[in-house]
Amino acid sequence: MKIPFLDLKQVNAPYMDALKDAASAVVESGWYIRGSYCERFEKEFAAYSGFAHGVGVGNGLDALTLMLRASIELGRLAPGSEILVPANTYIATVLAVNAAGLVPVLVEPDERTFNIDPQRLADACTEKTRGILAVHLYGRLADMKAIGEFAKTRDLLVFEDAAQSHGARFNACVEMPAGSKSAEAGMKSAAVAYSFYPTKNLGALGDAGMVLTDDAELARVVRMLGNYGSEQKYVNRYRGVNSRLDEIQAAFLLAKLPHLDAWNERRRAIAARYVREVHNPLVRLPEIPADPREHVWHVFTVRTPDRRVRDALQKYLEARGIGTLIFYPIPPHLQQAYAAGPEGGAINGAMDVLLPANPKFPIAEAMAETVLSIPVSQVLTDEEVTEIIGALNEFVC
Repeated sequence: MKIPFLDLKQVNAPYMDALKDAASAVVESGWYIRGSYCERFEKEFAAYSGFAHGVGVGNGLDALTLMLRASIELGRLAPGSEILVPANTYIATVLAVNAAGLVPVLVEPDERTFNIDPQRLADACTEKTRGILAVHLYGRLADMKAIGEFAKTRDLLVFEDAAQSHGARFNACVEMPAGSKSAEAGMKSAAVAYSFYPTKNLGALGDAGMVLTDDAELARVVRMLGNYGSEQKYVNRYRGVNSRLDEIQAAFLLAKLPHLDAWNERRRAIAARYVREVHNPLVRLPEIPADPREHVWHVFTVRTPDRRVRDALQKYLEARGIGTLIFYPIPPHLQQAYAAGPEGGAINGAMDVLLPANPKFPIAEAMAETVLSIPVSQVLTDEEVTEIIGALNEFVC
């Protein structure tokens, strides 16, 4: 039996007629940028997520960058301000902070959740710290209650990278700060950035992204920045970029959005089987949150005792026909893009602020050495899940 990590053709096949109809409708409309489909999807995804405003952009990286840039344009952040980010995140989070003219400061993750550790935020703060960019890694919501409470003590803005957590929901019983409305990823934050890259739980058939916020002025500035800095043709208020959600991608996403909750429930069921039925001390399983709604299992990531075992497990599963991936094999601070010295890609000395001379983030580095993600897509059959469980239980090293 061959089980790919993710088969996008299989994911989209049940909705082929709806996707073809959506494409035809857009082509026949004669309007391909920022039209009625984009407007509808902005409104529907914002409403689904509990926000007042949604602004479609070209991709998830742009969503992150533009929400931060808009905060600078509105005077809520100053250029060069420090933003706390998790040390084990995908590099896009760090790139966005730099691209916005801000300084990313890495914070070690919580080994239990893989998300930024709220207990380490205080030690990472300096007089230049102005915000926290939480990432809901692998589909599990970060501890936004603790992050929000800490941010209030330091008067910090909170932003969220929800590129992997479409549809994840906070426990509605948790007391939220005044003015907080959302019951989803994004509660407590100034803005939240989403990616609709094809592999996401809610994926387009190309690149797409969105910024959600309850702040009308922030949404307005994000929209202008993504449209060359303009809201009136040929009148440019800001030095913007070209980052707009295409009509055809919006139409595809509208067709898929009604199915997201069911897809997430299937992922939760598969994850629950893994946690319940895998019994191998070499395969350390992730935790299911007390409220299962807080995790949508974008990926199911296990850990091993060390890299040798991880690499052996990956090769073994490959031989069994089971696809795996590593998220992520190299943490941002060890990437050449952020290396010190003449061969590094640091710009304007930003890394002198971000990292000490010999950066060490042992928890993030250990995760990069020991994590391995196994299939968890909603299209997996029960038989395939059983095969994966059996393979994991039979692994020896």
